[in-house]
Amino acid sequence: MMTNRERLLAILEGRSPDRVPWIPRLDIWHRAQVHWDTLPNRLQGLTLREVERALGVGTPARAGRVFRVEYQNIDVLTYDEGFNTITEYVTPKGTARAVQSRSAYEASMGIIVQLPTEYPLKSEEDYDIWTYVVENTVYIPIYEEYEAYDREIGDDGFPMVAAGDCPFHYWLLNLAGYQQGYIHLMDFRHRVEALLQVMTEKDREMWEVVAQSPAKLLLHGCHLSSQMTPPRYFDQYITPYYQEFTKLLHAHSKSLAMHADNDTSAILGSIQEAGFDMVECFVTNPMAKVTLKDARDAWGTSVIIWGGIPAIILEESYPEEKFETYMKDIFHTIAPGDAFILGIADNAMGGSILSRIEKVTEMVEKYGNYPVSVL
Repeated sequence: MMTNRERLLAILEGRSPDRVPWIPRLDIWHRAQVHWDTLPNRLQGLTLREVERALGVGTPARAGRVFRVEYQNIDVLTYDEGFNTITEYVTPKGTARAVQSRSAYEASMGIIVQLPTEYPLKSEEDYDIWTYVVENTVYIPIYEEYEAYDREIGDDGFPMVAAGDCPFHYWLLNLAGYQQGYIHLMDFRHRVEALLQVMTEKDREMWEVVAQSPAKLLLHGCHLSSQMTPPRYFDQYITPYYQEFTKLLHAHSKSLAMHADNDTSAILGSIQEAGFDMVECFVTNPMAKVTLKDARDAWGTSVIIWGGIPAIILEESYPEEKFETYMKDIFHTIAPGDAFILGIADNAMGGSILSRIEKVTEMVEKYGNYPVSVL
């Protein structure tokens, strides 16, 4: 019998596991239950890793790192105001200000992720400031931290190392904002493209740090979507970047994953063309237009899918009988079980029902052995 680590390595190497790995993200659900004091007695006082083991699931192992980021000749000032975190980048070219926020509801569940509400690139003049920030960014290898984390994860999983986002989408999501970003692209395309080129050149320094690292599975790219990075822009600004990056990674026997918790129905072909080896937290209907079958039809087993369970079907509002039907359809779709890791997209939320998470574990034991067959 394989461990979850062995199953993941088999899938990354194009081999068949003994059964479908069941490795969901439970961190938001666990934080919410602890915050609300609603964990059942048998799980009270357990860490997230201990809860994962008690529920018979693997660990996503997403906290490994192979580099840290430092800035030269820049003062980075960060402070909190309520649910807002303000960051100021003070440079000789001027100061860029960014604000990230979370809601009171998210805080009530212990969610620490924040979203941008004020962007550092507000006008054309700000592009000089951010160019300076990028040019004075340094990537410091911290391979020993990754190796310690890898040992800590052990047989429960295999580390997936976050390494940021591609320049075009990072610029859209974090620097200019989706709405203003496309306006900037229309109004002063030359300034935008000049910054993207500087960001790409700087990322090549990061690529080398990653390529020489002991990590084997990299997560680089998030939230790419049919709506905000449609094929026209994806193919022009994103695909060439990833084709170059994946060529380097593959030469070092490494795999590249994309965080796919958005509607990808219109960009399935672009994702494959870009060279991604895996999509993780792959979200599907009814939370997005795309279905698991759409992805299998488009990719076959050339792109590993990690996901398949939209978080909403774990909630009380989703009927029990529909939940079981949905789960059986997953096993039908991915049979015989190659290039697939069962997970929750994006995360089990605070309202997820524990009995349904446990039911998935039972179904994996019943239907998940390779070759998968659901009667």
